[in-house]
Amino acid sequence: MADEDTGLKAGIEIHQQLNTREKLFCRCPTILRRFDDRSGEIFRYLRATESELGEIDEAAKEEMKQERRFCYYTYDTTCLVENDEEPPTPLDDEALQICLTIAKIFDMTPVEQVHTMRKLVIDGSNTSGFQRTALVALDGTLPNAGRIETICLEEEAAQRVENETFSLDRLGIPLVEITTSPCMHSPEEVQQMAQYLGMVLRSTGCVKRGLGTIRQDINISIRGGARVEVKGVQELDLIGELVRREVCRQQALLEIRSLLLERGASVDPGPLDVTPLFSGTGSSILRNAKKILAIRLEGFAGFVGRELQPGRRLGSELSDYAKKCGVGGIFHTDELPAYGITAGEVTRLREFCRAEPEDCIAIVAASPELAACAARQVIRRAEAALKGVPEETRKMLEGGNSAYMRPLPGAARMYPETDVLPVRIDQELWDALPIPELISLKAERFTRDFHLDPAVSRQIAYSEHLWLFEQAVREGISPNLVVRTVFGTIKELSREGVDTTRLTRVPDDGTEKPVVIEVMKSVEDGSVAKEAIPEILKCISSGMPFRQALEKCTRSVSDDDLESIVHRIVGERKEFVRERGKASLGPLMGVVMEHVRGSVDGREVSAALRREIDRVLGE
Repeated sequence: MADEDTGLKAGIEIHQQLNTREKLFCRCPTILRRFDDRSGEIFRYLRATESELGEIDEAAKEEMKQERRFCYYTYDTTCLVENDEEPPTPLDDEALQICLTIAKIFDMTPVEQVHTMRKLVIDGSNTSGFQRTALVALDGTLPNAGRIETICLEEEAAQRVENETFSLDRLGIPLVEITTSPCMHSPEEVQQMAQYLGMVLRSTGCVKRGLGTIRQDINISIRGGARVEVKGVQELDLIGELVRREVCRQQALLEIRSLLLERGASVDPGPLDVTPLFSGTGSSILRNAKKILAIRLEGFAGFVGRELQPGRRLGSELSDYAKKCGVGGIFHTDELPAYGITAGEVTRLREFCRAEPEDCIAIVAASPELAACAARQVIRRAEAALKGVPEETRKMLEGGNSAYMRPLPGAARMYPETDVLPVRIDQELWDALPIPELISLKAERFTRDFHLDPAVSRQIAYSEHLWLFEQAVREGISPNLVVRTVFGTIKELSREGVDTTRLTRVPDDGTEKPVVIEVMKSVEDGSVAKEAIPEILKCISSGMPFRQALEKCTRSVSDDDLESIVHRIVGERKEFVRERGKASLGPLMGVVMEHVRGSVDGREVSAALRREIDRVLGE
């Protein structure tokens, strides 16, 4: 379906937070806070400004249909720059260097000077009403022979708490934006390229990890359709499904357009006031509305209720547009009678609007001002249905569907930032930037050099504990022991509810070495049996100092003590040994290990058991 037959063309915009010490245009830390830790709140009303040519961006106009009062949480880790009460500081050097490193990986050409621009955004996500962004490099390569068009450095938006409330802890975190050409032609290819771009970004070791730290915007069009940007895709596994559903939506809209034109469909240019018709209605929404307006959609009957995506219809799109005015949605006669509206009321409505059987009527109910705004929006979207697929920005919904957000932004959205000086790219710095080893190549090297299973190598390379594995191996610890401990034992302890953060973090005592490395080194030098690792790690996780945990969990068992324990345990189970023969070794190992509690290496226990089993079998 979504393949070359549809003429699918898709491109990706990836937005990735950088793990810098400071924010992009102030010296605040790039840490997220609990909302309860806020130190205060500020309020703003945002309005669009005209561009240098005296134009207002269409996307900004859409956001201005409602006057909204935005609330912002402030913290002791935010400052007046985030509040938009003080000019920004110069562009952060660390963020720029990371961005240039990423550009070099993609074989891009850096610009001579980095100029910061203002991108108009009045949805509340920026206190200033704009987002600062800077073009850093152009024209990179992709594995599918496609191109990366640009890489930009920009400030992250504020985090939405709920409705019109935002948190300023995230605002200003450096963000790298990578934009590809429309070089992908199947849902699978889009997902593969998104995975590749994410892998390259993580290969730098300088990006933040976790939900919300990376987002993809997907630009999608099909033959006869239009470019649509779906924003805010955070689940990588849903990208393919999102593309498939957008292709289906555009195909359905093109089919609806053809059928509407065959009917000679049209949209009445003005709404009708039908408030008196519903004076005694059972619908609470209509009964409480000050104004009810109806829009006759000539020839639209049966199409407003037609499904475009699973659970979403053309009526959903009309409703999305109406909601931009602050109403809850719309009703339409393809779905009525319902919602407390009776068949008699529908009949009177159709008679009043002089609707024919092939006509559909949409109704909006709100205050006079909001109803008038919503009616204009419905008319606008219905007229677009006669043309096919409107160009627009959409937001991703659960499962891969999408909903209308605003029109695509235009050139009027951008204008120069006069408070930030340009930064010249130093050619010597560019030439000296090292290109990090890609995670995919690192995984191959682990398999080749350490003889690890390819799946295990891949797990390590993509893990947040990759640095820990590499540091431990540099310390001379066996790769297999690191894998078992870090990616096995610690993971199992976490599943049991043990707080393992103390085991893997770099301590503040100046050692710069996680305690789990000290535990593994103790195993390597023979002072601790590897079987004692889980118990030692549990003790350390509970707050016990490293040396005390070693003493508690590694009670000394001499060779004579071990022989005595093995002799007693085997003697008590002679019949079992004679019945199972040498196959009794495995079950007896567990019994002996339980008695020595990790104080003796498993190889020594196995050797002692073999000797005792052979003696019993030889009697």
